[in-house]
Amino acid sequence: MRVAPVLEHNQAVAEPEHHIAPVPRITIQAFCETPELAHSVQAAGADRRMARAHVKVSMGGLPAAEEAYRGAATPNVILVEYNGHGNALLEGLDRLAESCDEGTRVLVVGRVNDIILYRELVRRGVSDYLVAPLAPLDIVAAISGLYGAADAKPVGRIIAVIGAKGGVGASAVAHNLGFAISRDLAIDTVVADLDLPFGTAGLDFNQDPPQGIADAVFSPDRVDNAFVDRLLSKCTDHLSLLAAPATLDREYDISPEGFEPIFDTLRASVPVIVLDLPHVWSGWAKRALLAADDILIVAAPDLANLRNAKNMFDLARAARPNDRAPMYLLNQVGIPKRPEVKTADFAKALGAEPIAAIPFEPQIFGTASNNGQMIAEVSAKHKTAETFLQIAKTITGRSEARKQNTSALSPLLAKLRGLKK
Repeated sequence: MRVAPVLEHNQAVAEPEHHIAPVPRITIQAFCETPELAHSVQAAGADRRMARAHVKVSMGGLPAAEEAYRGAATPNVILVEYNGHGNALLEGLDRLAESCDEGTRVLVVGRVNDIILYRELVRRGVSDYLVAPLAPLDIVAAISGLYGAADAKPVGRIIAVIGAKGGVGASAVAHNLGFAISRDLAIDTVVADLDLPFGTAGLDFNQDPPQGIADAVFSPDRVDNAFVDRLLSKCTDHLSLLAAPATLDREYDISPEGFEPIFDTLRASVPVIVLDLPHVWSGWAKRALLAADDILIVAAPDLANLRNAKNMFDLARAARPNDRAPMYLLNQVGIPKRPEVKTADFAKALGAEPIAAIPFEPQIFGTASNNGQMIAEVSAKHKTAETFLQIAKTITGRSEARKQNTSALSPLLAKLRGLKK
């Protein structure tokens, strides 16, 4: 058995907003003694972060694990539950170790919170000891931790922005959101335009890069940090763009896994990735939406948007039980003479209040679009610019925006104020 980095706190308790790296393509075999743990492992296997892993759950605990691998190859990870005496556990693990292949990691689940037992298990090569009861996300975090380097950078957060209906301004929201996160919160951000035939990110940011995201989609074997870095178009100090080709010279039939190499590479190097998802429903679009860390649905206040937003909410809640619920905002509110569904009706149907309501402002949005600018660049003090900043704070969990010095004399004045005290 191979010693892996172990968790100092014995049990990985992960909050819904805690970033957990996706688990690689591995095989995991769990041998449980109690139905409670078996249920938690099965639920963990259904988590989006475990989508690439193959998980099998069996009953019988440590004796069943010993029997299963006599003369048989072992999986990447073996999880065993043992609620008996410590000496018997150590003896059973010694017998199991004789059958383990090189590289197999072993997780032990027990009910005794004993640091001496923990240290002895680690000395024998056990990767981690977890104290029951365990929630599904605890198991996901523990397995993910086995394959993450101790000095690895935090996993980048993916924010998927999608319209409940076409033409509701989801792309404008995604682009202005990415701009606010990068400029006002000073977080390195990439906006990825996934609408390959009709994307508008290049126009909105006034960029015309010779290469873009399509080059990575159709050359998955070449995707690495250096390759993706060449495709990025730098918009500001903290904002880069993966532009769509927005041409019709080819058909964009993309496999469900088509964007995953790009997302994996971006996660490893960029703190925030904003996905501008087109209003389509295909294998890759559904996969990108449900695999994101946060989902933002943009809806206009009409009945079709309400229906579609509710369908997206219900799907996301069912498929992502361990994640924060989707968020939504209402856009283009207050179009003259248009009957609208009330915000209270949206909140009642979706079971959540919108994080923002952006009024219909054709003048400033049209000016920004035609100039290749963001709302805050057209009018920094406009109420809509402040709304995008508040949305950025809400999604990223940053309560305070970066405070910028308004004068070159600010540092000197601060020192003088300090001397007066």
